[in-house]
Amino acid sequence: MPKNDYSTWSKEDLVKKIKALEKRKKYGLVWDSAREPEKVVLDCQKELPVLKEIKRNEIHSDKNAITHILIEGDNYHALSVLNYTHEKAVDVIYIDPPYNTGARDWKYNNSFVETEDPYRHTKWLSFMNSRLVIAKGLLKDDGVMCVTIDDNELPRLLLLMEDVFGEINHLGTVAIRSNPGGRKSKRTIAAQHEYALFFSRKSSTEVAKIMKPLGDKSHSYTMDDNGDYYEARNLRKEGADSLARPDSKRYYPIYYNPASEKLSTKNKYEIEILPIDTNGHKRIWRRDIEAIDAMSDKGDLFTRNTKYGLQIYFKFRGGIKGETPKSFWDDVRFPASEHGTQTLDRILGVREMFPFPKSPYAVMECIGVASSNRDAVVLDFFAGSGTTAQAVLELNRDDGGNRQFILCTNNENNIMYDVCYPRIEKVMKGYRDPKGEDIEGLCGNLKYYTTAFVPACPTDKNKELLTKQSIEMLTLKEGTFEKVTEHPSYVVYRNSDKYTGVIFDQLSFATFKKEISKVNKPVSLYVFSLADEDFSDDFADMRGLVKICAIPESILRVYRRIFG
Repeated sequence: MPKNDYSTWSKEDLVKKIKALEKRKKYGLVWDSAREPEKVVLDCQKELPVLKEIKRNEIHSDKNAITHILIEGDNYHALSVLNYTHEKAVDVIYIDPPYNTGARDWKYNNSFVETEDPYRHTKWLSFMNSRLVIAKGLLKDDGVMCVTIDDNELPRLLLLMEDVFGEINHLGTVAIRSNPGGRKSKRTIAAQHEYALFFSRKSSTEVAKIMKPLGDKSHSYTMDDNGDYYEARNLRKEGADSLARPDSKRYYPIYYNPASEKLSTKNKYEIEILPIDTNGHKRIWRRDIEAIDAMSDKGDLFTRNTKYGLQIYFKFRGGIKGETPKSFWDDVRFPASEHGTQTLDRILGVREMFPFPKSPYAVMECIGVASSNRDAVVLDFFAGSGTTAQAVLELNRDDGGNRQFILCTNNENNIMYDVCYPRIEKVMKGYRDPKGEDIEGLCGNLKYYTTAFVPACPTDKNKELLTKQSIEMLTLKEGTFEKVTEHPSYVVYRNSDKYTGVIFDQLSFATFKKEISKVNKPVSLYVFSLADEDFSDDFADMRGLVKICAIPESILRVYRRIFG
């Protein structure tokens, strides 16, 4: 039947169409997602993605360093795999997706989307929605996603993010001064900024505080004799609710001994100080009377002679943990032209290998705002030139953290082999820049994977194939990359904390148990089964040491949820 010629439709079809239209949202974002479905999404109805490790691209710069992950392939497929290996395991997702400027900057179904395409916004929304929906499942309950964008798609992205994450989970939008000279475009006003949208998985999540740069003269902190920083604040309260009432418990005298410089509420030294302001109004102290003597003994109270007389100050340390991020970032290190393009050129030794790379400092700031966890897992599934990898490594260097990055990108225009991977390798191992200066490496190890596929039809043969092709997924899920045993019927991997076993043939249980009995660390065991069997009775004698999971059913459950 003709798609839009309703005069030829039957009554039954018309009623069905009306009911479908009534179910559509009355307010919000609606687009024609069915007009041209994305091929990489449809492909997953026929083939299921898995990972294949490329050993030659593995990087070992420090055996004690954390192992980072780089996945080559379409990010929809990579995210699908990660939904099995990293469900609710990611602290921060930072992405810099295509801005859909119409300047042939991205492809949909292998064709560039240009300005004249009447469905370019529809295609972009379908492209983004399919990825955002499955990416959300990777975030921890307190996880945060940051998406950068410019004016071309800001309105639609904001509505899409609210649809996926919920309006209540919008933590805020930041304007970043990324191009001081103004970007030339068809618009009348030259844009000097772009945006970073922060959304949380749950509404109770807060953005991390911005740490004050203690080496910067702009802060008001002082270092004490113990090497700790504090800010001097008047003990007398000011502002709202600071006036003393007849029943105020915080209006009391504090006594001062000039000889010993001691302050006390118990010892009546020669000088009495009350919280009276410069206009003679009675105020209250910021602390209860019970806290004063302990603060004085600790050295957290002191006096200063001011033009208003003797004042009592206390050492405020709480603010050193940071302040709430503001909505406009204009740090001189954030512009992409100076600190994005030039940084990448210096690392690769070749000019302009990638258009408009982000400044690592801007990405570091976004990650820092999204999470204060120094052991955070950071995912970027629009990795591009690899700026996020450098940002994570530099953050770890600066604060001694152990953040792990997971990057995904395709190899369109050879971006992986010419830009992203070489950049990561050089930043980890060190390099010599075009001026001949040796730049020290930031260390780190890397596992490199590509996406591969197995048939989706759930035959016994295909289930067995999926199991044999899932080794990299299982070791990535468990973080056990060192191979211990490769038996015809099973394999064993380990890290410093645990082991991972994969059994292909249940007849090898006895042999496997004999080998694993020598281990005194936890074992995650995956057993091939055409059904979703338990196997707990077979390993009852190793209960508490071995955790069992039947495969490939546990993988297929995730894929059924994603691919329907």
